Amino acid sequence: MGITDLHWSYSLFSVIILLADFFIRIGLSLRVIMRKRSYGVSLAWLVVILLIPFIGGFLYLLIGENRIPERRIERARKSYSHYQHWLKTLKKRAPVSWNTLNPECKPLHLQAETLVGIPAMAGNQLQLIDTPEEILTSILKDIETSQSTCHLQFYIWEEGGRADKIIAALINAASRGVTCRILLDAIGSRTFLKSKTAAAMRNGGVKIEESLPAGIFRLFFSRIDIRNHRKIVIIDGKIAYTGSQNMVDPDVFKQSAGVGNWIDLVVKIEGPVVESLAGTFISDWFLETNIEKFRSESLIKDIEAVRRIGDIQPRPVVGTSAVQLVPSGPGFVPEAIHSLLLTTIYAARRELIMTTPYFIPDEPLLAALKAAAQRGVNVKIIVPSKNDSILVKYASRARYEDLVEAGVRFFLFEGGLLHSKTISIDRTFSLFGSVNLDMRSFWLNFEATLFVYCENFTINLLGIQLDYLKQSKELDIEKFSQRNIIEKFKENLSLLVSPLL
Repeated sequence: MGITDLHWSYSLFSVIILLADFFIRIGLSLRVIMRKRSYGVSLAWLVVILLIPFIGGFLYLLIGENRIPERRIERARKSYSHYQHWLKTLKKRAPVSWNTLNPECKPLHLQAETLVGIPAMAGNQLQLIDTPEEILTSILKDIETSQSTCHLQFYIWEEGGRADKIIAALINAASRGVTCRILLDAIGSRTFLKSKTAAAMRNGGVKIEESLPAGIFRLFFSRIDIRNHRKIVIIDGKIAYTGSQNMVDPDVFKQSAGVGNWIDLVVKIEGPVVESLAGTFISDWFLETNIEKFRSESLIKDIEAVRRIGDIQPRPVVGTSAVQLVPSGPGFVPEAIHSLLLTTIYAARRELIMTTPYFIPDEPLLAALKAAAQRGVNVKIIVPSKNDSILVKYASRARYEDLVEAGVRFFLFEGGLLHSKTISIDRTFSLFGSVNLDMRSFWLNFEATLFVYCENFTINLLGIQLDYLKQSKELDIEKFSQRNIIEKFKENLSLLVSPLL
């Protein structure tokens, strides 16, 4: 090959690369535009695609769209009629009398029921538990006295400390004939799922399944950062736990991260709403295991089989709290929790207190918080002083000045990594569960949130929030505004990709 031939082939190769890059950028940019997503998300992806040759396009194909595994979608379709039939039966269980509650509660309940199909249920007894020792001890005692089923679902399960006692209790429960099912996120619990301890549990009769399996091969068929972030425990179909606590002991969990112990909050539940939580768990379980077995000639027989296997049973009235479970995620109604959070913020009239470890609001949420403060609502947001995510830290800080200028007050918690996700509104109703105030929880994660239409519970929750405030320092906006230009650049750069976090 001569010099001329070499030059000609080199030029042709260069032209092919340039044309390929051009068509990839244009093609994927048009795809982003036609998806009709929020302005922030669309703009962030356009920046990535247009500014980073090839890699930007690869990243979009990898995590740019909420592609759920086809197998899970197909199973969800097969179970949809069963799920809807079950939801209809819930409306007759324990109807709520709205006359004595904050008038903002009923419209919020109706919106939630319209979106996810699960009604509020009266007559529940709720107990807030705010220390890891009490949380794990309470769960342990209920497992030790269980008689029929122990169902546990977590994003993270890690060995060590008090969590090992839970493991031993489950093996013991299985040995005496209790059906023990554990559903763990494939990414959040990947180390534990491959551990000798998990193998020993399976050998001891405990059933362990991974939720949303992930791997290199699966990258091409589904988005691997769509995760199951729910934390649910159901014992004998009678007692439930949910909140922000993973199955870890904070005294040994992520101690090298330099953020202190994780601070979590869990509620123990008895009453009619336990059935909603039990049904949500078993729905997730069958989506990952054996929904194909329900193909009988009768829908009613299938429902009865699911109830029997899942220990799903109507529960009697035992308390005074009206509670509505809102499971959310990128399924049939991906906008559910985001829409309901906006309604909640706009419903506030006097006071709105929020705690979250990850605060990355999109434009609608930002506008709602500003509007609440501007109309005189006392808006307080409590976030960790130190965060385990650098990108989240800077993306959050980028919003502080705008919100403080509108009247929102920020408090930096110094007692560890505040991991509780709570919202109290006007001291009359509250939201509680696994949802962070970020795009991942709104659009990517499968989450579980309790909407609690109860003044007594909300006052108790408020007491814990006020205790968090005592361990926090209010953001000094004058001092904060004097940070150097490099810090501001990091914040604004993180803000560009914040819709993708």
